[in-house]
Amino acid sequence: MKNYLKKYPTLGCCGLDCGMCPAYYTDGSSRCPGCCGEDFFEKHPSCSYITCCVKKKGLEVCAQCKDYPCAKFEGASSGPDVKTTAKNILLNQQFIQEFGIAKYMEQQELRIKMLRSMLENYNDGRSKTFYCLATTLLSVDGLKKALNEADQIIEAEGVNEDNMKGRAKVLKGILNRKAGEEGEILKMRKGKYN
Repeated sequence: MKNYLKKYPTLGCCGLDCGMCPAYYTDGSSRCPGCCGEDFFEKHPSCSYITCCVKKKGLEVCAQCKDYPCAKFEGASSGPDVKTTAKNILLNQQFIQEFGIAKYMEQQELRIKMLRSMLENYNDGRSKTFYCLATTLLSVDGLKKALNEADQIIEAEGVNEDNMKGRAKVLKGILNRKAGEEGEILKMRKGKYN
């Protein structure tokens, strides 16, 4: 089977933020390579979005299609069973239509950089999913301010670099506060996105 690799596997052709998914940051064979990323088709069955967008039309994302939004997107971001992060797919597609994929990827790369910082410097071994959710839902400015404030508090309180539990507690408290200020909720249920 031919590999249809996309230029931006951190962005699902459907509009999901694959670069903010915990599975993208998993080590080993269960790591997801992102949408049409390296070895994607050996790990995942294809989906109708990939078949239409990538295989048939050679596009990166559905927002680039002249037929977007099509019937595939009816009810895509509503209903009780939709994950919180999936609610952003229409917003992501709209942003790409309005400002272009390059501008979107610029913003996403900022988010990914901050997420990686959280995972490297504040992860107590139990916070990856929380940080992924935060970087998906909060504004870039809110994330920057949260990281800066966490660094200041950690320094002022003398929290040791090795005390990941203490560092995570500080950052998670700030991220929850920022979420409230932005009208978001960063809570998880049974280790999954709410």
